[in-house]
Amino acid sequence: MRSVPYTSLVILGGGESGVGAAILAKERGHAVFVSDGGSLKEKYRKQLQQEGIAFEEGQHSEEKILHADLVIKSPGISNQSPLLKKIAEKAIPVWSEIEFAFHYTDSPILAITGSNGKTTTTSLLFHILRQAGKDVGLGGNIGASFALQVARHPKPLYVLEISSFQLDNCYSFRPKIAILVNITPDHLDQYNHQLSQYAASKMRIAQAQQPEDYFLFCADDAETNRAMIAHPVRAISLPFSLHTAADNQPGAFALTPTSYRITLPNTLETMRIEELALQGKHNAYNSLAAGLAARLMDVRKEAIRESLAHFESLEHRLEPVATIHGIHFINDSKATNVNSTYYALESMTHPVVWIVGGVDKGNDYAELLPLVASKVKAIVCLGIDNSKLLDAFGNAHVPVVEVRNMADAVKASYHFAGKGDAVLLSPCCASFDLFQNYEDRGLQFKSAVRSL
Repeated sequence: MRSVPYTSLVILGGGESGVGAAILAKERGHAVFVSDGGSLKEKYRKQLQQEGIAFEEGQHSEEKILHADLVIKSPGISNQSPLLKKIAEKAIPVWSEIEFAFHYTDSPILAITGSNGKTTTTSLLFHILRQAGKDVGLGGNIGASFALQVARHPKPLYVLEISSFQLDNCYSFRPKIAILVNITPDHLDQYNHQLSQYAASKMRIAQAQQPEDYFLFCADDAETNRAMIAHPVRAISLPFSLHTAADNQPGAFALTPTSYRITLPNTLETMRIEELALQGKHNAYNSLAAGLAARLMDVRKEAIRESLAHFESLEHRLEPVATIHGIHFINDSKATNVNSTYYALESMTHPVVWIVGGVDKGNDYAELLPLVASKVKAIVCLGIDNSKLLDAFGNAHVPVVEVRNMADAVKASYHFAGKGDAVLLSPCCASFDLFQNYEDRGLQFKSAVRSL
């Protein structure tokens, strides 16, 4: 097991990852102090009190923080913040919870990152492995803190969803299998509005991999292909693609729109998946990636097929809510960027009344115009500032209305929709103008639908 050559640790952020890291640090004999600039949730405050871990909230005591041997940073805290810049000036190393917990486990890790689809792919892979009888932990951006699991409920295998913000502070983190589902513009405000910097962050998932490890990537994604040239990978690279591969090429590929083949290196074994529980082009990619990783973990192809055929969709990700008077209401609140909404609209088989809006993240909506023209019959803009949406879609030759709350959005959508249509909440934007987060937005949508 790797060692952590630091004595005094400061944890910045007292949420799920920060408290988990603090408990692991305490159990491994480190002096630990938790600092949160906001208010702690009650459950985390109680955890820290019960563990006897020193903490503060509502402030950052720089005198304590700047004397730490190591800072472990929660992913929501920007590396560009004034405090982090002072930490950098003092040359204090900054790790993510993922990097820290990795030093205290020898269990194989399957790690998934990407701009869109990483949560679905992570959940699919976890589902397949668990259905196959493997004792596996789920963590990172989903599930319980990875560090807390390592401290209290260690597993022989982990599946982790990893964000770019977590990867930014990873150095020796080495997954046995890394999956990069895609790279599309997102969070660019944190990367100097440079897609190349964001892509470099995503490629950090493979930086410590060795030739005996595996790197799974979407061969159809142009940005991923560019990033792999700029950041060469040492691990065995296996593609997944919706295009037919050459005979016996290792990877996962489409044979027909409903038939897929997974071929492993050395064995050249193939499998066919006739029906996927999750429909849509984007979910075909997610299923291929998860299925390929599962085969590398020696899960039988029959078990993979069964798991992929019966997987239930995630909440807030193309989640069917209800059908009312023949109108299908679909919650895709987790779609917070253009690429996610593109896939959602592309997967629709009914005329769509589209609920869109929120905090714009520098989106370019132009690529959605062809889908709006072919799929959308009305647009409901839900946000405080809808000006950019109105500029983008005001001449789309469909009705466009503005609303300021979810109840009105659902009522307006119901007005425009008819029997056989779909009302799709796929906001394409962040949620923080009117909602606490995308979960709150999705829950309010479901509540409003059920109140019709």
